[in-house]
Amino acid sequence: MKKSAKVTLTVVAAMGLTACHRRVDPCEATYFDAQACENAVRSGGYYWRGSWVPMVYHYPYPYYYDSYRSHIQRGGMVRPAPSGSYSHPSAGAPSGVTRGGFGSTGASHSSGG
Repeated sequence: MKKSAKVTLTVVAAMGLTACHRRVDPCEATYFDAQACENAVRSGGYYWRGSWVPMVYHYPYPYYYDSYRSHIQRGGMVRPAPSGSYSHPSAGAPSGVTRGGFGSTGASHSSGG
């Protein structure tokens, strides 16, 4: 029993490592992500870990949502991608623009009296 548990854990771990390196389409029923899929259909692709993946979707978003719902109703498993996988590379990154306060800008525009 212990040996089979070790084998099972090894197989699951190997599958997990493989999945980490594989792109997953957010509209695929097994990996469905509603927001990412809707954006992908509208934009003609999606971001996967910061890289743009162009994709041609032949149907409107509701088709992929319905496919996902059917998959669930048939007892299919859903394995969502890790959080942030579909993020745009600049999402959450500092823009380098400083806002607020007057600092040296305000000081250089003072009215000399």
